[in-house]
Amino acid sequence: MLIARSVALFVVAALFEIGGAWLVWQGVREHRGWVWIGAGVIALGAYGFVATLQPDAQFGRILAAYGGVFVAGSLAWGMVADGYRPDRYDVVGALVCLAGVAVIMYAPRG
Repeated sequence: MLIARSVALFVVAALFEIGGAWLVWQGVREHRGWVWIGAGVIALGAYGFVATLQPDAQFGRILAAYGGVFVAGSLAWGMVADGYRPDRYDVVGALVCLAGVAVIMYAPRG
């Protein structure tokens, strides 16, 4: 149950952080304006709160593991939102990152 909760929180955090960064990108690079930028800043702030809800109390561990989620999530976001087509190296790299997440977060510790 704790692993399922942790994974769900990583997914929510990724949606907020990657979505927030994408909104800022759209506001600035695509000239969509301050409303998009503001929404992005709010989403990025929400990401910071979601990260605190992880069951593990170690800030460094959570952020290190989230880095792998961010890599894979960013590629997925690019596919959905921008039509990006990852090549095999993108996919392999994302899988390596997710394996790192699993080791960092869910390896048995005694």
